[in-house]
Amino acid sequence: MIFQYKTKTKENVIVFKLIGELIEREQPKVMLEDIVETLESGHKNILLDLQDLKYINSSGFTILINIITKVNAAGGKLSVCHANERITELFHITKLSRKFNEYKTEEESIAFLNK
Repeated sequence: MIFQYKTKTKENVIVFKLIGELIEREQPKVMLEDIVETLESGHKNILLDLQDLKYINSSGFTILINIITKVNAAGGKLSVCHANERITELFHITKLSRKFNEYKTEEESIAFLNK
């Protein structure tokens, strides 16, 4: 399964919906460029919707760390929603749950980002 993403804007939050498998460093190159452009255009609230992300490995987590680093450097806020049980467990095992604001639903994430 390949990696894809879709974007939408909802309540002043740019939502990046990750789809497929995030397993190679080069897969999300265009998405990372979009995130940087989003931040540079003044949109500072980013939501990563992981509902359709079926699998992620250590390279994928490195990409997520890269994203949160870019968002933080731009003075933005990042949230994650709809992570499956395996991804949530990996967030906790790796202690990345301390860095990512993880919520079950898009609505909860958007409420956090708009505070």
